[in-house]
Amino acid sequence: MSRDKPERPISVLIVDDSAATRRALSKLLEMAPGLEVVGRAVDGEDGLKKALLLKPDVITLDLEMPKMDGYAFLRLLMARQPTPVIVVSSYGHQSDVFKALQLGAFDFVARPTEDDDASFASVRGELIEKLRAARYMRRDEAKAAPAAPKAKVVKPVEPEAAKLVLIGASTGGPPAVQKLLESLAGLPVCVVVAQHMPARFTQAFAERLDQSLSFRVSEAKSGDPILPGRVYVAPGGEQLELEARAAGGLALVVKMSAPTDAHAPSVDRLFSSAAKVVPPGTRAIVLTGMGSDGAKGALALKKAGVEVWAEAESTAIVFGMPEAAIKAGAVAKVLPLDQLGPSLAAALSPPKGKG
Repeated sequence: MSRDKPERPISVLIVDDSAATRRALSKLLEMAPGLEVVGRAVDGEDGLKKALLLKPDVITLDLEMPKMDGYAFLRLLMARQPTPVIVVSSYGHQSDVFKALQLGAFDFVARPTEDDDASFASVRGELIEKLRAARYMRRDEAKAAPAAPKAKVVKPVEPEAAKLVLIGASTGGPPAVQKLLESLAGLPVCVVVAQHMPARFTQAFAERLDQSLSFRVSEAKSGDPILPGRVYVAPGGEQLELEARAAGGLALVVKMSAPTDAHAPSVDRLFSSAAKVVPPGTRAIVLTGMGSDGAKGALALKKAGVEVWAEAESTAIVFGMPEAAIKAGAVAKVLPLDQLGPSLAAALSPPKGKG
């Protein structure tokens, strides 16, 4: 399917037990060019029936519903008719979002505190952008991600051999970031992640990764030193940068987002700051995501001698960010996600007899 040709409207099914939310979402989406609301469902059971009957291009989903909740809906939908799903979830249920992503949801939007037109207007642009991006997701990708390991086993690493890894991601990023990190278990690396995500959700994302990976994972704070065996997640709604410490080594700095920043956190801001201070052997990875964030920063890293890799179109949920970095001439290697982790692990592993 060509992305350059005019296409039929994107068909959307709204699944939410709140009548006010259904009305607000319907009104919001029906005003957007290229979108068509083809159905509204009052719970997961009703939603599954309508999804199988209407075969929408994308579904918006509430998680807490009677009869059948959003999790059961996702499990059954992905088994019977894989379809891109965008979760609309409140700030009070951040951890639930990542369970939904693990079950195959495409992305999520933070639900406004009030179920009225004015409140939903605040997320209109983000929701419409993600609905449109979902059209380009291959149906065979809309399925549950592999289950995370249940037990956390922390492996020791050698500080003097530590290497820095920078990761940028957006739509489809949380499962991709986790899969990439699983391949680096036990290696002497420190990882800094800029994942497009609203404020407060990044803390839950970091906690989920911490529970399922061999790394210590936390939301980044100003002054955090770069240490081996650690993963730092850029806080949502703010910017994360790297700077050199007077006493030696590197530290993280959290800054307010500028009006000119299209994203917070911004991959470009992280990568560009890192280009000024990163040590030899640093790697940067651009994963799935909408738009072009990371391309300028990746080019700055390349000029600083850092090798930048990108996820291949064959596995990227949305190829926008990797493609932009590739077209900028910043990328040295392009690999599908299942090869990125093992290849990166091989490149970062200490020589035999030293690790």
